[in-house]
Amino acid sequence: MISIQHEVVSGIPVLNVAPADKMNEKLPTVIFYHGWTNYKESVLVNGYELAKRGFRAILPEAYLHGERKESELVEEKYMEFWEVVLANIKELPLLHQHYLEKGLLDAERFGVTGLSMGGITTCAMLTQFDFIKAAVCLMGSPAPMEFSKWLLQSSWATGTKIPADTVEQIGQLAPIDLSVQPEKINGRPVHFWHGTADELVPYKPTKDFYEHIKNEPYAKNVSFTTSKGVGHRVPYLTSVEMAEFFEKVL
Repeated sequence: MISIQHEVVSGIPVLNVAPADKMNEKLPTVIFYHGWTNYKESVLVNGYELAKRGFRAILPEAYLHGERKESELVEEKYMEFWEVVLANIKELPLLHQHYLEKGLLDAERFGVTGLSMGGITTCAMLTQFDFIKAAVCLMGSPAPMEFSKWLLQSSWATGTKIPADTVEQIGQLAPIDLSVQPEKINGRPVHFWHGTADELVPYKPTKDFYEHIKNEPYAKNVSFTTSKGVGHRVPYLTSVEMAEFFEKVL
């Protein structure tokens, strides 16, 4: 049986998903980040697949989303999008430390994953935190600067007034851009999945990134799979693939 507990950690609402008989034990732990304009509850299938395999899955509510929503989010507010990603990054150590101090998180078996904005968050976190032992990026991007430039020319920005300092703001994403510092993967197991027909987070830049690094020593444990013709959604079997990856490497 799987147990789901609603908790608030340092002001962050989360769902703690784990085997019911091991909820209070130290477990390998994976944090799963949801997508833009979405909710922690919307990614419960991923938490379930992880918990089935003996993991603790922590599903946080992103800044400005769900229980933390202050106003309606719209796709066109792409700079607000990055505020949420940066908030996720800032909050990860709080979540990690909380469950570590409570004796519920195995520090040697800790991973991060997410879909769409959550996948982008995951890649960015790899540039910042050595305590992440493995990661999975589902239809995200390892290149936030390139992705931001694409956003400005995409349907996301249609009819939107673009601030004059947008280009400067994009440059400020460099410290969390995995594509310009891929060596920070540092041999860790990292898996990418992306559908070829993704209309919101383009497939090609992520695939190109993988092809560029796959033969480098630091990327010896990096893998990539795809689903032909799949758009911006994560099929159920991809959630299973994600959980099986963590089961294998953590």
